[in-house]
Amino acid sequence: MLGFRPSSQRILALAFPHLPTDRISRKNWGLSWRLTGRPDGPPIVCSGRVNNAMRLTALDEVAEAFGLRKSQGVAEARAMCPSLDVVEEDPAADRRLLDGIADWCDRYTPLVALDGSDGLFLDITGSSHLFGGEKALLKDILMRLFQMGIDARGAISSAPGLSWAASRFGYGGVIAEEDMEQVLAPLPVASLRLEEQTVAALQKLGLKQIGDLIAAPRAPLARRFGAQVLLRLDQALGRDEEPVSPRRPVASLSAERRLIEPIQAEDDILSLTGQIALSLKSSLEERGAGGRAFELMLFRVDGRVFRIAAGASQPLRDPKRIAALFSERLQAVHDDLDAGYGFEILRLNVIRYEAFDTPQEDFDGARQKDVSLAGFVDRVSARLGADCLQSFQLRESHVPERAMAAIPAIHTLAPGKKLAVSSFPWCRSERPLRLFRKPELVDVSLAEVPEGPPESFRWRRIVHRVSRSQGPERLAMEWWIDGADAQSRDYFRLEDDTGHRFWLYREGLYGQMPPPRWFMHGLFA
Repeated sequence: MLGFRPSSQRILALAFPHLPTDRISRKNWGLSWRLTGRPDGPPIVCSGRVNNAMRLTALDEVAEAFGLRKSQGVAEARAMCPSLDVVEEDPAADRRLLDGIADWCDRYTPLVALDGSDGLFLDITGSSHLFGGEKALLKDILMRLFQMGIDARGAISSAPGLSWAASRFGYGGVIAEEDMEQVLAPLPVASLRLEEQTVAALQKLGLKQIGDLIAAPRAPLARRFGAQVLLRLDQALGRDEEPVSPRRPVASLSAERRLIEPIQAEDDILSLTGQIALSLKSSLEERGAGGRAFELMLFRVDGRVFRIAAGASQPLRDPKRIAALFSERLQAVHDDLDAGYGFEILRLNVIRYEAFDTPQEDFDGARQKDVSLAGFVDRVSARLGADCLQSFQLRESHVPERAMAAIPAIHTLAPGKKLAVSSFPWCRSERPLRLFRKPELVDVSLAEVPEGPPESFRWRRIVHRVSRSQGPERLAMEWWIDGADAQSRDYFRLEDDTGHRFWLYREGLYGQMPPPRWFMHGLFA
């Protein structure tokens, strides 16, 4: 959560007034339809069910010029324009398009936040100079969006509320701190993001512009309309803080390359990734750290952004090993990675880093074995996913199925962490090599009473005759999880007449209700 500081923070608000119809137009006529001009055709609108009636939910510029309006009934709209092209609304597709635009905006700043269903906030503090200043940045982003077939309005100021109001109800542009009140005053009170009932009540009293609220006494306003009106007013004027929450975690370290000519080949991508990783090495060394989680962002020339994540089992600085991780990932996502006309920006993010320890090399090669194992786990996990290799971690429980948990091996090889061993210090007997995730019910027809082992049992349609046994080992259940009425278990190690060894337990005792049941929980051999 980022706190707003009028003296230091600069917020760019983007509004997309025709996002749903722009999505349809891009699909019908291509991404550059605004550059080539709109083909002749009927107005395009979106409709949806509102209050049990079909009404217009979005309009393009032609429909607006025709006199149609949002919330208008579809029948009335068709009567005004018989050739109207009515498309059913698709909020999920609109959201995907907005998410795609937000990913694309990462080229300007990683601090991008969603603003409802038709807008974005960009915190461009400290980054505008990279694009020639705020005016040049705003011009560039609006021009690029226009070239991608998207109508966008933008405004930059020191207050998110003012940027939002100027982009949707004003003329947009760059607003200096000394001009904030002057720009805000002529805007309608609806630009303060108030509820419709509050806006209607203010207008009934003649308070139609924000300037009227600024000049009015504050105490009567608060008594009549509540504190929300004054809060929104102060936020728009930069007097009160307004948090802006980025949609994605901000990378700890980041480096990028902007290319004059786009690249498409996988080898070129990997080569450039290694160069970017080399530029990050000094920053990691200064922190005495190595990266554990990385993200490679590929910005395609048509605006689509690909994010490729890779993790390491141990902190990494070596650019070759980092590039090798993404070599495996690119092989895994090869079919889903469409280079199109090429990638123009490559960015490597260090999402998470940890302390980098450099132990002294020994003569028996143990350190080299650890590195080789870590490299193998990293490559396989990058290619097939983190869950393909698993290790085991002991848990504080004496119930066998809860005493150990399987976790991805990539998370267990970090310095200072050790793999779980097969011995349990609190166990009185050996545990099986294979433990079933869920115990399987066994049919026991005859057993020694009251606490003896079975003479034979039927498991998976096969009858096994017991030749040797050891037990019982009684385990009480965990009452704070299983409840106070949970029955105890008596475990037996059994060997049948063919030499197979099993681990069975009896739930409950003979002579009590309900009668006991037998379960197979594991195999020794």
